[in-house]
Amino acid sequence: MFGAVSFAPLQLAPATIAGVLYAVRAHHLGQRGKAVPVWRQSCFYGGLAVIVVSLTALGDLAGETFVAHMSEHLLIGDLATLLLVLGLTGPLLAPLLRIHLLDPLRVLTHPLIALPLWAFDLYLWHLPALHEAAVRHEALHAVQHGMFITFGVLMWMPLFGPLPKPPWFGNLAKLFYIIAVRLLGGVLGNVLLWSGTVLYPVYGEPVSDQTTAAAIMMIESSFVTLGLFGWLFFRAARESEERQQLLELAAARGVELSEERAARAVSAGRGDELRRRIEAGGLTAAGHPGTKLSWDS
Repeated sequence: MFGAVSFAPLQLAPATIAGVLYAVRAHHLGQRGKAVPVWRQSCFYGGLAVIVVSLTALGDLAGETFVAHMSEHLLIGDLATLLLVLGLTGPLLAPLLRIHLLDPLRVLTHPLIALPLWAFDLYLWHLPALHEAAVRHEALHAVQHGMFITFGVLMWMPLFGPLPKPPWFGNLAKLFYIIAVRLLGGVLGNVLLWSGTVLYPVYGEPVSDQTTAAAIMMIESSFVTLGLFGWLFFRAARESEERQQLLELAAARGVELSEERAARAVSAGRGDELRRRIEAGGLTAAGHPGTKLSWDS
């Protein structure tokens, strides 16, 4: 399936710059005693590697067959962006978050905004006229890839990103979010699979090329969905256990802690911080049951 390796500086330069900036920031945090976990660094660099390998190994073929083009887009817009988001932490993004001019952009990671934007981008670039234009023009093709990566990152941010989530976006909401993402992708896959006609004549291939590409899209989506369901199940179980431990610790230390606040802290990934505050509050409040712990997650 792979052809000759090709290089597209216009598309590979952003990945190189992102890798350098990430490495510099991670090194700086490590010197300050706030090292980025190795698994997160591996995810981020792995995401960049997927992008680079996809663009170089599939670059020429993507202009010849829809199967190759679909594979390229799934790798860079779905899997690579997932790895990139898994590699991010709050401290890593801190320099960007301090730029007040970028504050309005935070709303783009809200689940009710990130999902429609991702869906719009997905369907936009599969309109025959725009898709074929991207195949014919390298600059537009680079824009297409850039938008797939940008909106893919935004789509994954509500699930795995370090930025604050809406209070209502708990595990049940995450479940519906995952289902919505997969359904939106599934609709497009079914259109490509069952249309019965070649939608992108630019490839000059029979309809089987299109149906094979659609099948690859739906198979990849199924595996990703199963993985996400498994992750969500184990996350819910872990959070339930951690929440119960915090409540029991608070009760033992005479610190007042509601189940709602414990759940909010655990969901935000601040369970350890809350545990330390409970222990500090418990020591301070020795002999004074019912001392209230202030917590704003």
